[in-house]
Amino acid sequence: MKIGVTGNIGSGKSTVCKLFAVLGIPVYHADERAKWLLENDPNIIAQVEDLLGKEAYSNGRLNRKLIAEKVFADADLLKRYNAVIHPAVQEDAIQWEETHASAPYTIREAALLVESGSYKALDMLITVTAPEALRIARVMQRDGVGREAVEARVRNQMPEEKKVALSQAVIINDGEQQLIPQVWKIHHSLLERSAVK
Repeated sequence: MKIGVTGNIGSGKSTVCKLFAVLGIPVYHADERAKWLLENDPNIIAQVEDLLGKEAYSNGRLNRKLIAEKVFADADLLKRYNAVIHPAVQEDAIQWEETHASAPYTIREAALLVESGSYKALDMLITVTAPEALRIARVMQRDGVGREAVEARVRNQMPEEKKVALSQAVIINDGEQQLIPQVWKIHHSLLERSAVK
C-alpha cells in the first residue's frame, strides 16, 4: 500500500514520518528528493535556469533564498516552478516505491501531495494539522526567518481544511495531543489492511 503524509508548512509532517520510520516503515521524503533532483538532474537545472535565471544556481548549488523570495512573491511563478519539479519527483517516488514493494506499506511525505494531484495515485492520504500561529512560530524558529517570509509561504499553500477533506486520516500536532498514539493507531490499522491483501 502507498500512503501519503501531507500538511502545510510547520505542521510536523517530518516528525510524524520519523515515527513511522521508527516503526520500520520506509519513508520517501519528497522535499529532500526534490532538492537533490534540483541540483543533480541536468534537465531540471536547465528548466529552472530558464524560468528563474542563471542566478538560481551558485557554484552548482541551488540558491534557495533567492528562489524562495521570487516564487513565494509570485503565485504564477510558483506554479510554473512546481510544474518543473513535480513530474520529476512523482517519477522518482514511483521508482522508489517499486524498490520497497515488499514492505507492508510505504509513506510518501510531501507538502504538495494534494496540490500536485499526486495523492490520487496513493491508497490513503494522512494530513498532519496544527494551528496556523503555531506552524508560523515553528518555521520561524526552524528556518531562522521572519514572520513575513513565513506568512508569504502560508498564503501560497492550500488551506489545511481542503487537505483534511480529502484525507482518510488526520494527525493533530497541536502540542497538546500526543503524536505517538495517533501514529500507532494508524500504523496498526494499515498493518491489518496490508495483511488482508
